[in-house]
Amino acid sequence: MSIKQEFEFIGMQKASEAVAYTLKEMTRYAQAGMTTKELDNFGARILSEFGANSAPFLTYGFPGYTCISLNNEFCHGIPSDMRVLKEGDLVNIDVSAELNGFWADNGGSFVLGEDINQHQELVDASKRILKLAIDRIIGGVRISDIGHLIENEARKRGFKVIKNLCGHGIGRSLHEQPDELLNYRNQFDQRRFKKNSVVAIETFISTTSTYADTLNDGWTMVGNKGGFMAQHEHTIIVTDGYPLILTEMNDIWN
Repeated sequence: MSIKQEFEFIGMQKASEAVAYTLKEMTRYAQAGMTTKELDNFGARILSEFGANSAPFLTYGFPGYTCISLNNEFCHGIPSDMRVLKEGDLVNIDVSAELNGFWADNGGSFVLGEDINQHQELVDASKRILKLAIDRIIGGVRISDIGHLIENEARKRGFKVIKNLCGHGIGRSLHEQPDELLNYRNQFDQRRFKKNSVVAIETFISTTSTYADTLNDGWTMVGNKGGFMAQHEHTIIVTDGYPLILTEMNDIWN
């Protein structure tokens, strides 16, 4: 989506506020002993209070309102009454929604309670790399250069990137052009970020794997070589200076 009129900007602000606030409150609410379905229902109530609709449910018929992935699950985890949160879990929550015809997306990984399984370094790397990537995004910058930056920064820290998960354009639907905002450099991609475009920028930082495979449930993805992954995501508007981070209130960098 390209922002051309004030009502579009306001619409994106409101949709982004809904998903950002929901993600922040779900992260705060999560605690050991709670099921992922309880956490998902909590997020659903917040989205409902905004008048927002779950994007994965609306678009794909996803069996939940938000995606909640634990430990070796990389993304698209299905909320379940059978999955109980435990101290030290690596948790990823991805919240996307539609509100009055506008769509926004954000996500974040965090360690629940004490870092007894040593996941915090991975989480911190993902946060830092997303910040570095967004700092570099300006109208005219090559999309592939941002992917190159993400992969290089991951390597510096001893991590890998997932090559079949990526950021995307967003605004009037969940996935729009420019699609395939990769976490590595595609030398054949000559596209550039355009001023006023709305994009969801995501990091997919991994300990071991470079690709994600889908489990038999048809949704949950895990690494092709095992290990763990952290993801952080903001919806932004590209400008001729520093991007406008529409989901900034989610506090994923804190």
